[in-house]
Amino acid sequence: MSTHAPQASGAPQTARLVAQPATLDDAVAALVATPAAVPVAGGTDLMAGVNAGLLRPAALVSLGRLGELRGWEYQDGHALLGACLTHARMSRPDFAALIPALAAAARSAGPPQVRNAGTLGGNIITAAPSGDTLPVLAALEATLLVAGPDGQGRQIPVSSLLAGMDRLHPGELLAHVRIPLLHAPQTFLKATARSGPGRALASVALVLDPIRREVRCAVGGVAPMPLRPLDAERWVASLVDWDGEHGRALAPEALTAFGDYVGLACVPDPQPGEAPLPAAVLHVRRTVATLARRGLGRALR
Repeated sequence: MSTHAPQASGAPQTARLVAQPATLDDAVAALVATPAAVPVAGGTDLMAGVNAGLLRPAALVSLGRLGELRGWEYQDGHALLGACLTHARMSRPDFAALIPALAAAARSAGPPQVRNAGTLGGNIITAAPSGDTLPVLAALEATLLVAGPDGQGRQIPVSSLLAGMDRLHPGELLAHVRIPLLHAPQTFLKATARSGPGRALASVALVLDPIRREVRCAVGGVAPMPLRPLDAERWVASLVDWDGEHGRALAPEALTAFGDYVGLACVPDPQPGEAPLPAAVLHVRRTVATLARRGLGRALR
């Protein structure tokens, strides 16, 4: 995990390791003592930026010794996930039984070396449009628990951080991610430009919430942040027989209509007088529609 490091400029410099804290409080104290320091755990996103010449952090605070951020626990009907939880750990069957869509996203996050090092918190703080866990967190309406120098910390809806409406303040550190345990079907599907794990051309997370009688959908890879097609969610939720004794499956025509609704919401038609959408953009819309249709169909089985 890393925060946004300073942009590259001027002569090259080598980042110095200023602290290896053993507790969360010590990590926050190190960030306060060295405002230019960047916290780092797996470092997959940070090093990609450094190697590309886009980032040049002046100092690092290693989070590798913070065991309290590498696991999860149950808390009042929620899962409290440590920000240093790796994609590889989230891929395992015990975690998949807990939050299946997040486990599926973690499995698709890249080759083994990336999954072994990359962390949930790093995915969130980097907030790359192709971040695989981000649409799942958006659909689950996750909450970020941030530790700060005041000792109290604060909570941020994940959508607020990803949309840039709220950001980490100096000396703050993403510590945990709180996710409601819905005990209901959820899916994650991803389309890439090549076979095997790779950068998402588009991805869709589908979550059923039987208590609130909601279908929640988030689309990743097509915009700077995951998109929630709220009108499509409400429309299809009104068609689901939530109390059905023989399942909640919808007719194929309804699934297709939902997919088209999501695709159009995420890749809208041009305004009158504007140029038609390029073929590549139309392909992305069709991809989103297909993923949404298949994801909902699997969730409602």
